[in-house]
Amino acid sequence: MSDRSEPGAPPGVDVGNVTTWLAAHVDTLTPPLDAELITGGHSNLTFRLSDADGRRWVLRRPPLKQVLATAHDMGREARILEALAPTDVPVPPVVGLCRDDAVNGAPFYVMDFVDGTVVRNQADAAPLDASVRRRAGESLVDVLAAIHAVDIDAVGLGDFAKREDYIARQLKRWQGQFEKSTTRDVPIMRQVYERLMATIPPQHEATIVHADYRLDNCMIDAAGDVIAVLDWEICTLGDPLADVGTLLVYWGDPDDPAMSLLPAPTLAPGFPTPAEVLERYAAASGRDVSGVDYFVAFAMWRLACIIEGVYSRYVGGAMGDHDPSSFDFFGQQVILLAESAATRIDGLG
Repeated sequence: MSDRSEPGAPPGVDVGNVTTWLAAHVDTLTPPLDAELITGGHSNLTFRLSDADGRRWVLRRPPLKQVLATAHDMGREARILEALAPTDVPVPPVVGLCRDDAVNGAPFYVMDFVDGTVVRNQADAAPLDASVRRRAGESLVDVLAAIHAVDIDAVGLGDFAKREDYIARQLKRWQGQFEKSTTRDVPIMRQVYERLMATIPPQHEATIVHADYRLDNCMIDAAGDVIAVLDWEICTLGDPLADVGTLLVYWGDPDDPAMSLLPAPTLAPGFPTPAEVLERYAAASGRDVSGVDYFVAFAMWRLACIIEGVYSRYVGGAMGDHDPSSFDFFGQQVILLAESAATRIDGLG
């Protein structure tokens, strides 16, 4: 994969070719085009594009290395955004999708720039008024209910993914990922996996599942309203309560040793409590959420699988010549999350 870029441009954007391509997709574009990396890493790369007149767009493309086609499919991301454009779900309008690797070294798509705030941690939440934090939490829940209310057949997503057995498929996938990535013996992870597999609740419906829905994957305005849902790269179809479980895990809970370790911005004063989040979702969606603890346990276990992968890479030298013990925090968090997941399952009866 090419990572061509002009002098001064970030790797991953061929400014000349992208300028030519973008000029064919928008009414007016005044060169030169400037590109700035917004987010990067092993996930899809996000760049802010600006022209000489100050018009702005966002370009998304796969990472420069370690690309998995199924995990970095630009067409899937663009498709979900275009499908949601006429719905009540706030998403950035798509300008166009380019599948020709010759243009920028990999497929990419461009969407309109949305001017808002991404609250990634408590430091970002600190300047916000308590009323704005409250509204952000409420809006986040309302938008999740709107995502789950979308008629997947009506918007052309009926064949987007398999609909049935979502949790079983996810459990097998992440257990496989865990086994490939771990470099140590973590018995409780296998125990939780087996208990989750043995107690999967019936799936009564299939909706869009964002699969990584949380405050820092959304953009809010000055009042706290969610104006754009971002990062749809692992979106699929499945049980909507899986998204609720994920949201609650990332919400944070000061009374849970595992969750208190997460730098959740929603732990800041003013945000709704986890109980209020669940109550609001139930009211907005009309769904029975009495069995949500299973999905919280699943989300904790899945997050533990993800963190184990990070821990294994760090211990294996991915961060250079560091004392492996300096990464013990990640290893300990995996155990705490698995223990919390086990406790949730025990409470199911």
